[in-house]
Amino acid sequence: MARERKFSLDELYATTKELLLLHGYEGFTFSILAERLAVSRGTLYKYYENKEELITDYMLDEMNKFLVKLQKFNQHNSFESQFNELIELIFEHREIHHIIIIALQIPANISKKVKLNKAKLDAQHLDMYKHLQGFIQLGREEQMLKPHIPDGLILGFIFQTIAIPNHFGISYAEWVDSVKEIISHGMFKHND
Repeated sequence: MARERKFSLDELYATTKELLLLHGYEGFTFSILAERLAVSRGTLYKYYENKEELITDYMLDEMNKFLVKLQKFNQHNSFESQFNELIELIFEHREIHHIIIIALQIPANISKKVKLNKAKLDAQHLDMYKHLQGFIQLGREEQMLKPHIPDGLILGFIFQTIAIPNHFGISYAEWVDSVKEIISHGMFKHND
């Protein structure tokens, strides 16, 4: 009897991410994943009852990594340095936006584990916004943010920049710098 190929959790999650981004939730199957990992489907079922359990476990791991980095960005003293770090972090983890959209497609009633994982994902999402409240508060204290613009709109606008498609193939560095400039200074030319 042949030995089963072993794979690490990192390899499993990296392949899951790649296939989710390529095929989406509906197109992602254990058959495709098993083929890519060079294992049998039965091997995957030893660890997960269904694809939803795997996908939500992967998403929790991805969000945990993002939150750890987000917690560290508060170590920057000024609002401007936190802003620059936040934009870099968002673009470094640009797949999170797609992952959140995929998470919304997963029904919670698949199993107890999926329901629990989805509840944890919701809690992580709220935790992310709690961390960012300090960022907004610092911006207000330093009078860098217009006081009449709601916090949620500021954060939503910053996070939605990741969804803007780069149809013209602008370099990554120029794209990120331009996003920072538009958020912080607008797009209108001002004659001073």
